[in-house]
Amino acid sequence: MSKLSVTRQVCTRIPTPHGDFQLCFYSNTLDNKEHLALYMGDPSSAPAVLARVHSECFTGDVLGSRRCDCGEQLDRAMAKVAEAGCGVILYLRQEGRGIGLLEKLRAYNLQDKGYDTVDANLMLGHAADSRDYTLAALMLQDLGVESISLMTNNPAKIKALESAGINVARRVSLAVPANTDNADYLMTKALRMEHMLPLNASPNESLSLKTANGR
Repeated sequence: MSKLSVTRQVCTRIPTPHGDFQLCFYSNTLDNKEHLALYMGDPSSAPAVLARVHSECFTGDVLGSRRCDCGEQLDRAMAKVAEAGCGVILYLRQEGRGIGLLEKLRAYNLQDKGYDTVDANLMLGHAADSRDYTLAALMLQDLGVESISLMTNNPAKIKALESAGINVARRVSLAVPANTDNADYLMTKALRMEHMLPLNASPNESLSLKTANGR
């Protein structure tokens, strides 16, 4: 089996509400997917550069779905990079925690029947999280980045990147307020997938997530 590698095919300027970014298209020897790097400044020159490794979410990123926090996390990550003046966001094509859009939509239907996001994936024959971050590490290394301040709530992502040779110098929380459509989903990620999300004890001593109005 040939050694896994990535190739930066082209980069171009993308003006956004958060300022101008460079968008780079990567090919690789693992799959035919269009993995992307979005960066501002010179990521290779910054120690522990601000970074986000974002997995594609068509429903959240494009449609603004309230079932998850993906779109808000991507927007917040871009804002943080713009505020810092330097940083990189990788956009990996592993929809639905790696199960693809078709299966994610099927999982949504199971969630609407009362199953949580973990059980829905398991019932469809998938792992709770099928994502892989090997390509992300290679893309960061191609950009000259070896140490990052990672914007994430997911401890598994930190562990995977470190195993792939990227030093995660610190974690930057990317928690966004829950809404009525994603509160149960986020609670499941906190309790069953160990995501580092702000949990509060409600008056009846059950756990709840901070919501948009601060509760």
